[in-house]
Amino acid sequence: MSNRKIVITQNISQDLFNKVKNTAPDWELIAGKDPSIWRNQLNEAEIIVGWKKEVEELCISQKSQLKWLQSWSAGVNNLPLEEMTNKNIFLTTASGVHAYPISETIFALILGLTRKIHTYVRNQQMKTWDHSNLSLEIHGKTIGIIGAGAIGKETAKIAQAFNMKVIGIRHSGKEEEFFDEMYPSEQLDSILPQCDYVIVTTPLTNDTFHMFGKKQFELMKDTSFFINIGRGEIVVEDELIEALRSNQIAGAGLDVFEKEPLSSSSPLWDFNNVIITPHTAGSTEHYENRVIEDIFLPNLKHYLKEGAPLLNTVDYNKGY
Repeated sequence: MSNRKIVITQNISQDLFNKVKNTAPDWELIAGKDPSIWRNQLNEAEIIVGWKKEVEELCISQKSQLKWLQSWSAGVNNLPLEEMTNKNIFLTTASGVHAYPISETIFALILGLTRKIHTYVRNQQMKTWDHSNLSLEIHGKTIGIIGAGAIGKETAKIAQAFNMKVIGIRHSGKEEEFFDEMYPSEQLDSILPQCDYVIVTTPLTNDTFHMFGKKQFELMKDTSFFINIGRGEIVVEDELIEALRSNQIAGAGLDVFEKEPLSSSSPLWDFNNVIITPHTAGSTEHYENRVIEDIFLPNLKHYLKEGAPLLNTVDYNKGY
């Protein structure tokens, strides 16, 4: 029997386990979330699915058999990319898995803020019957989507159903379906004054670090809402807090923060015009199926034939 190994550091169903095993019948397959199941196997694993700190300790920092890491998440900014580059390890992401749940969360936040659902929930807790000056609607408004990957595209598609004008920002500026207008990243500041909603879906890279700060919030309308489901470090958090405190923007929906969990002392908890979710925008009942069936299995088949995965391969120079 071959000693080539695949380690999956997550719990998966027996059905998915069997599908992976049937795709690579001569490989040893170890799967489970409990580290005791796979910790002693990591050094010999050629393929690992799911990043854990032990992977860095046993497979990145030391000699190992690792040739390909399939991330369980879309973002890879917390991985040791430089070391993985030096070791020529293939890295693939779970990009695309989150398009439905995160786009749903984005519109939950947009609609919640626009139709004051968060305000009415607070009123309900206090048994208060109050109109709370509800007046806004999203139909016909302009939405700026920063990042035109799978999440951004699905968000744009939904926005079209609300008859919104959809403006996109992406690194290349290349046109994309469901976007009325698309601009390169350098033109971010020029589109902000037009937007009623600004949605951050871009990954965290050297180029997007602190992309939003005092200047950007000053360029936004004082009636506009800011939604961030990308990464917390894309925003200068103190300057967002000041923009909210000074009513420079109308409100925010935030799923990600510079430091997580968000400190109980953060002023963000206290704003009545902010909705906070605990980095759960991508949570879905279909997560493991989509990672394994839609990404890992096609990649595994290509890896076995061609020696390299095909889908969602990270360009180390770009950081995504």
